[in-house]
Amino acid sequence: MKDRRKLLLIMNPKSGVMLAPKYMAEIIERFSRMGFLTQVLMTTAKGDAREFANDYGDEADLVVVSGGDGTLNEVIDGLISGGYDIPIGYIPSGSTNDFANSVGLPKNIFDCVDGIIYGTPHNVDIGSFNGRYFSYVASFGAFTSVTYSVPQNLKNIFGHAAYVMGGITELAKIKGIHARITADPGTLDERIYEGEYVLGAVCNSKSVGGILRLDKLDVDMNDGMMEVMLVRMPKDILDLNDIAFSMLGGTFRSDQIELFSAGNVDIEIEEGTHWTLDGEYEEGSRYCRIRTLRSAISLIKK
Repeated sequence: MKDRRKLLLIMNPKSGVMLAPKYMAEIIERFSRMGFLTQVLMTTAKGDAREFANDYGDEADLVVVSGGDGTLNEVIDGLISGGYDIPIGYIPSGSTNDFANSVGLPKNIFDCVDGIIYGTPHNVDIGSFNGRYFSYVASFGAFTSVTYSVPQNLKNIFGHAAYVMGGITELAKIKGIHARITADPGTLDERIYEGEYVLGAVCNSKSVGGILRLDKLDVDMNDGMMEVMLVRMPKDILDLNDIAFSMLGGTFRSDQIELFSAGNVDIEIEEGTHWTLDGEYEEGSRYCRIRTLRSAISLIKK
């Protein structure tokens, strides 16, 4: 028997509306017809995907992820942490799939499989948050807890609507967080922003949390830069309305919003402020270092 290419398929069976596991046999069959020997590893708990990628990634010619943004985040973190330069295929099956939408992956499972089989490598930037890798966003403040606080069963049932409902409840809890942000520290382009913010996001994406759409911005996911959005604490209801319409409308033209690009970002922030990385909870610290890793992963797609 001639040598077959080894494919590692890491699948989160609880992701989204749980469609991918129903079609697993056909997914494997399609890869097999193209000469892949597929090993399937199913996650059962948080951190499994990272461990699988780190432990078995060096044995594979291609790693394919089936799950949501959080599962992809873990796989990327596991591969980069292990020092593995291995192409990645992604079959998005989460509730919002921000990363997949940003890179233009199809919504149909088998179209994604075909894209992996017949596609080509595309380099994509990755972020680092205090040494932990993320694929498309590190954020704090309003709306950011929605992605990990909405129960999984509601995500499975209502999908994107669950995030919108969660976002509405966040408005009632809005509060300012004091932060000092240094963009591109130590360079001639160094800029400092300081104030009370209700939201901060450092992202490489065209949508965040299934709620905020950045489609109208010129986002390049392989330019060595991250988009930074800072939303100041509104002084009154008029400011709040201005922010809400600007953000939900995707224009971000409110005077309360700072929007800029940076390769590296240092953030000094209130003690106890928690973050989300690609929709997953991340313990915060007073000093946060965010770095852009240019062309850190190779994503296979048409």
